[in-house]
Amino acid sequence: MKRTIALLFTLLLLLPLLGISEETPVKSAREDLIDRMIDTAREQFDKARGRALPAHSSGDIYVCKNFTVYMFRENRDLFRIAEFPDIGLVIPDNLPAKESKPYQYGAAWKDILPEDGNPFYAAATFRYDTNLSKAENRELAREFMKQAQRGDFFQMRANYYYGVGAHSMVFTKDYDSATDSITWTDSNMKGKKVDGKRYGYIQFDAVKEIDWFIDAFCRKGYGATIYRLRDDIIYAK
Repeated sequence: MKRTIALLFTLLLLLPLLGISEETPVKSAREDLIDRMIDTAREQFDKARGRALPAHSSGDIYVCKNFTVYMFRENRDLFRIAEFPDIGLVIPDNLPAKESKPYQYGAAWKDILPEDGNPFYAAATFRYDTNLSKAENRELAREFMKQAQRGDFFQMRANYYYGVGAHSMVFTKDYDSATDSITWTDSNMKGKKVDGKRYGYIQFDAVKEIDWFIDAFCRKGYGATIYRLRDDIIYAK
């Protein structure tokens, strides 16, 4: 009898622990990398306290592409691609203007192979098709933007309210069908010049309806790409 009571008591003690393990999902390495990158952006946003930061020289991390690269590089050393566990991770530069033709510079990255450390792939692409009507292109652009997921890197050649040219950002949430909107973090979409030098503002959890993006990149010679981390991200040994 005493032995039975002791066993029951032990089971009662274990139940909360079992409940916790069942209710708390294990975060994958890929999810951890995404969380770390977004936390890095949040830290920079909080640190900026609403101030515009240097975005003039090629080495300033607050230039748009530099900021997303910084998010990645600050966290990449802890991770690898399972297929190539001995290779450090890299993020591609933008595709040069000559190689971007017939489209304008800024809609795509260089094509670096995963065996060379590139953990990203083009999950979705949009390029303006002159063989289609403007309405048809806009519909394709709309379906393209609906594929946005948290942690995706977004590269576009655009003519938007704050500027014209290439711009980079990272989505901080999945596309929201209820509000038809995109949420992201970036730097230097908004900015100003002081004494001839550019200063950019960091945005975090910025939100706009997808039509804002469509208006920006759904133009002749323009386009955009959604880059996504591979599923087989693991921790470095």
